[in-house]
Amino acid sequence: MSDITTIIGSAEWLAHRYDPTGDTIHFRHVPRDVHARATFITEEYLPKDAQTVVLRRQDCLEALAAGPGPAPVQFVFHSAYCCSTLVARAFDAAGMAMGLKEPVILNDIVGWRRRGGQPDRVAGVLDSALTLLARPFGPGESVIVKPSNVFNGFAAATLGLRPTASALMLYAPLTSFLRSIAKKGMWGRLWVRELFAGQLADGIVDLGFAPADYIKLTDLQIAAVGWLAQHAMFNKLSQRFGARVATLDSETLLAHPEAAIAALASLYAIPMDARTIAAIASGPAFSSHSKSGEAFSAKERDLEQAEAAATHAEEIDKVAIWAEAVAGNAGVPMKLPNALC
Repeated sequence: MSDITTIIGSAEWLAHRYDPTGDTIHFRHVPRDVHARATFITEEYLPKDAQTVVLRRQDCLEALAAGPGPAPVQFVFHSAYCCSTLVARAFDAAGMAMGLKEPVILNDIVGWRRRGGQPDRVAGVLDSALTLLARPFGPGESVIVKPSNVFNGFAAATLGLRPTASALMLYAPLTSFLRSIAKKGMWGRLWVRELFAGQLADGIVDLGFAPADYIKLTDLQIAAVGWLAQHAMFNKLSQRFGARVATLDSETLLAHPEAAIAALASLYAIPMDARTIAAIASGPAFSSHSKSGEAFSAKERDLEQAEAAATHAEEIDKVAIWAEAVAGNAGVPMKLPNALC
């Protein structure tokens, strides 16, 4: 078994899970090539036989204090189905950055807080987790963390704990998001209800509804309300953190990949020349499916969206109009400030 110095000193040992019962961190051996192949760094996509080591959090902090210090860490917060995995993959660039796709340790912290974890203890563990995730694979590399969107309620706390970090707030336009949910059928509709339940638990829904009103809404209305809650939060974060935060919609990202990557590299303070930017914009992050890895272009994505639109057009159109009225009454801007490009 590797000793603690080796584990803490190597980004190949991913800080994977947190157990509040014993205040321990579960590390999993995940080399860089495994990160690249995995859709997300979750149990479903990581090798089943990967070596795991459990360490006391305090011991990890002491080992970290004796090391070279964390890498620059930046964030991608997102509203789902908006190409966020594509962005994390784009910034898997040896010598420059590494993108971490939905680390489970951050979900563990969300779950612990929802079960009643004390805020001061949760904040301390979040700080530890962020430091453990900010271990670079190579000298001079930044770490780009793309949490699951269940973590969005912690975005403000995260940026507060990391005052030098910047963040992209990435979202799909409302109609595009509704199409993505509709085309996934029952599972998509169940997912948005589960997400919305978590948003209510995190206290980030303030759209003028009484609690009893939500049970009366259709699945796609719930999807829209959840989208609006995240949009309202992104708007507040943009106003609070100013130039540290930029917003971007998935359609602009796909239509102007070079401009988006160049602007994002600037936001993250990652030096990139024009050739590197062009290579990323024409590379596998933009030309293959983020989930399956198969060839997949923006045109094919548009065709998928068109199919969903044709099948569910009436419902989507009505919900979109309704949601814009809700947004107007709640003061939620449909177009966010601090546009990346």
